[in-house]
Amino acid sequence: MRVIRSEDILSGNSEILIRHGSEIYRLRLTRAGKLILTK
Repeated sequence: MRVIRSEDILSGNSEILIRHGSEIYRLRLTRAGKLILTK
């Protein structure tokens, strides 16, 4: 299984959009350091 660091995905941003098929998801880093993925 491949492991990707959240820092590498976010690249200094607190929020990114991820396209999965035809859907768009939002990955957000909270002030508490937690990740939230929403549709």
